[in-house]
Amino acid sequence: MSLSLGFGAKLFKYIQLKVSFFALILIATITVVSYVIAVQVINRYVMSEVIKRAEALSRSIAASAGYSFLSKDVLGLDNMVFRIKDSNQDVEYIAIAGTDHRIVVHSDISMSGKVLAESAGQLFRKSEDGTVVNQVQGTSGALFEISSPIIFMNKHLGSVIIGINRSVLLDAQHASMRKLPIAFVITLIIGMAGSMILSFVITRPIKELSSGVEEFKGGKRSRPLTVYSEDELGRLTRSFNEMTALIIEQQGRLSDYAQELEASYVSTVKVLAAAIDARDPYTHGHSTRVSLLSLRIARKLGFTEKELGELEIACLFHDVGKIKMPDTILRKDGPLDPSEHREMMKHAVYGADILSKAPSLHKYILPVRHHHERFDGTGYPDGLCGDDIPIFASIISIADAFDAMTSNRPYESALPAVAALHELAGSSGRQFRPDLVKVFLEMAENKNLPALVHEGEG
Repeated sequence: MSLSLGFGAKLFKYIQLKVSFFALILIATITVVSYVIAVQVINRYVMSEVIKRAEALSRSIAASAGYSFLSKDVLGLDNMVFRIKDSNQDVEYIAIAGTDHRIVVHSDISMSGKVLAESAGQLFRKSEDGTVVNQVQGTSGALFEISSPIIFMNKHLGSVIIGINRSVLLDAQHASMRKLPIAFVITLIIGMAGSMILSFVITRPIKELSSGVEEFKGGKRSRPLTVYSEDELGRLTRSFNEMTALIIEQQGRLSDYAQELEASYVSTVKVLAAAIDARDPYTHGHSTRVSLLSLRIARKLGFTEKELGELEIACLFHDVGKIKMPDTILRKDGPLDPSEHREMMKHAVYGADILSKAPSLHKYILPVRHHHERFDGTGYPDGLCGDDIPIFASIISIADAFDAMTSNRPYESALPAVAALHELAGSSGRQFRPDLVKVFLEMAENKNLPALVHEGEG
């Protein structure tokens, strides 16, 4: 009997040691996997956000610099570079150079007029629109140097070069990783000392940690992991929670950067819209007024904040194709002749083509291309009718027509608001979508729309 008990005890100890050893191996494996996954996820995410933000900033500067560059408005370019450099702490420098690589404007005034040296860095990636990202070594550490071409009216005028100091974001990433290797070593040491006890309670904490890793990998991390004990797995779980908390905090910072970039992007679009309207003094502020009217219609229809934001940008872009219109047509004092009118009708197609050059602007192509379609199918450029016309385009069409009718033109005086509303009602079901006209007329019963729009313009 005692022999049997001794064998059983030895067998139990053997099984216990085996389970404990397996548990230790499992702990080590999960820790390493968690560490590797976390490092990869953070590296990819941070690097992607840094590059995307830098490219978007470079493209936005290039987009807004074209008009000033062509008009030799060096002061305007210098002011724009200074404001963007001042509002982005991770921007080391911004340069605008001509096609001869001579610097026109530089955030470092001493560099102005010098010939831009070729980048000695390593090519990171090159986009179809000509934007190039290089990894270079600057005086303050590793930099991403982004170069975007300045294209205006299909002319290559020069380039925008931005140096982004990636260490600002990477420092936060390194800080979040510093504690994990120490936690890993401590966990293994404590696990070896208490492996006999650990073997009985290891299943639940490992399952929790494993599920946390999977949630983190899938981007569904919404709660801290439950700590079931004060042993090494508990410490590992806490370390994992600390690590994920730091990552989430970093994501929040990156989200703030993205919001700031979005605000900068919207401001750039507004500047571009103002530049378009400025070509014709009789339509000054037209895009902004169309935007305000369209947003009021959309709010009545219950659009989400995201949809309202996209509609606002689409409105500001709706006449971007007029950039390609010659002044002889755009600024003509009298009615257009048939050939000029046909050319003017192409501005919707030109606008869609301009937006197609940047993938981030593709969602605005349909509203810009189709804002002159008619409900009865007699509009242009594609003769769409009824519900086939995108809702954004139908809204812009009404706001565009109302503002045009209530604005003075060289050859035509502005209509009173009441007369313009009567014209809209008369064209309901033919030129305009009836349900949208009804919403607009209901708005007009309580709002002085022309006065409201001109106040918003300022």
